[in-house]
This record gives sequence, C-alpha cells and structure tokens, in this order.
Amino acid sequence: MRVTSKGQVTIPIEIRRKYGIRAEMEVEFIEREGGPQIVVRDDARARHAAEILDRMAGAATTRMTTDEIMRLWRGEE
Repeated sequence: MRVTSKGQVTIPIEIRRKYGIRAEMEVEFIEREGGPQIVVRDDARARHAAEILDRMAGAATTRMTTDEIMRLWRGEE
C-alpha cells in the first residue's frame, strides 16, 4: 500500500471488515519491535457498538420470548 504525501494510507476492506474498523473510528500507530502496529482505540469500538445498539433499539417486531428465539436458533423443537 502506498502512503500519500499527507501520510495517509487506505486500510484494505478485508482488514476493516475483519476487525470492525469503520469510518470516523480512531486508530493509533504504536512503535513495536520490527515496525509500527496499528491499533483500534477501545473507546472507538465501544462508541461504534453503542451506535449500533441505539439504532436497533425497539426494532424487533416479534412476539416470541427470548427462550423461544434461542430454541429456534439452536434448532430445538
């Protein structure tokens, strides 16, 4: 991957998906033996998870109980 004149790089989509890196999340570069390492800041992950949960709140349209849903997912009769 190439670094731009502004020091920017594009994180490949496969890596973003695998590690849950989304737009506006904060990452930092840490110096390690053997080279730099990119780390997703924990507060960014927590903020992203909270945003997803906020969007999902109240979205369920089923009258099933949690136990009924779990039995369905497990394939139990």
